Amino acid sequence: MAFSEALVQRVRDILSLLAGSEEKKLFGGIAFMVNGNMTVGVIQDNLIARVGLENYEAALGKPGADLFQPTGKPMAGWVAIAPDGHQNDEDLKSWITLALEFVKTLPAK
Repeated sequence: MAFSEALVQRVRDILSLLAGSEEKKLFGGIAFMVNGNMTVGVIQDNLIARVGLENYEAALGKPGADLFQPTGKPMAGWVAIAPDGHQNDEDLKSWITLALEFVKTLPAK
């Protein structure tokens, strides 16, 4: 499964100054880990964001957001965001910030 190199670079640019961030190949795309916890990722041209259960329903109501279903079953606390939901830098930063806020509540791995 291919992934958008342009979107990966945009995410990389935002996370590059964050200590404890790294990239890994995952789900046929690229995952961005923060302190060992997957935070966001890129699969095809979609952004994947780990928003947590508390923000899950609200996140699904945002433009471009949908269920993340890598195995055919939704992964609660994760959303897939289509290109129209992350086209501009402000929207992309907003999704990444939401994911970072959740991941900061998790213990480092």
